[in-house]
Amino acid sequence: MERGEILDPKALTATLKEFKFQTEAEFIRVSLPEERAYIFETEIKKNVPAKEIHSLLEFRLEENVPISARDAIFDYEILPSTENDSVTRIAVVAYQKETILKYYDVCREAGLTPLSFEVEAQAMARAVIPASCEDVVMLVDFGKTRTGVGIVKQGALLYTSTIDIGGGQLSQSLRRVLGEDTPEDELTNIKNTYGLVGDANNDRIYDTLISTISIIKDELAMRMQYWHTRDGSRSSRRIKKIIVGGGSVNLRGLPEYLTEVLGVPCVRSNVWENAFNTRVVVPPIEKRYSYGYATAIGLAIKNTV
Repeated sequence: MERGEILDPKALTATLKEFKFQTEAEFIRVSLPEERAYIFETEIKKNVPAKEIHSLLEFRLEENVPISARDAIFDYEILPSTENDSVTRIAVVAYQKETILKYYDVCREAGLTPLSFEVEAQAMARAVIPASCEDVVMLVDFGKTRTGVGIVKQGALLYTSTIDIGGGQLSQSLRRVLGEDTPEDELTNIKNTYGLVGDANNDRIYDTLISTISIIKDELAMRMQYWHTRDGSRSSRRIKKIIVGGGSVNLRGLPEYLTEVLGVPCVRSNVWENAFNTRVVVPPIEKRYSYGYATAIGLAIKNTV
């Protein structure tokens, strides 16, 4: 797979068959890549019957996304409102029908029955954002090859984007300083031990890492600015918190750095936030390894929170 596109269906099917053999699973929930999602908000008259909403949104689809309703599969979520609101606001997510059918076909070929398809950031949000949170939260999924960005309000995903930089680029930068034959395990240890905390003993490492992370910071700042200026008159829409996760998020000093440069409190994710109480249950995965499983956990607890 590359950027959410299935390049080798047979290889993916084989992997899913092995998964089914090892787990004896019959059903599966599937996260879809942000790169191929189209998300928009729209308004309809208040008190429109539920059975009419889908048809209304079909007419809005072609006004907001570059695909026809005939070639799209979409779903929607009604956003929270008050009695004083004169309209109902709705968040819509659409994908090319072909994209979803490719995922569906490999699942069925592997003997698995898909129960749902949803944007990766939506599943992550379900896992890491406290159910009681009503603020606007930016999710940052810092992976190996890319960084996913989502903006969520009251549990609804309203924006998503992708930055083509991840932890792998940090390793590449370090190899240019420390030597091209430096093992990945050693690079990971350096990133997690020294990271973005500069001192006289690791100036070269700090300078190398900060040059790459600052690019991600600039990309995040640009997306925050876009979000705030898009609807800047409403203070309730301003981002109040950043939650970072993903397999590369153990980089030392990352949340503190983003808090300082973006001016918004930033914390690492608690992937078990809505799964169980970690004061009572000991998680089956070490904390440093858990960050990469937020999406899977969010899919698993769908319809339970």
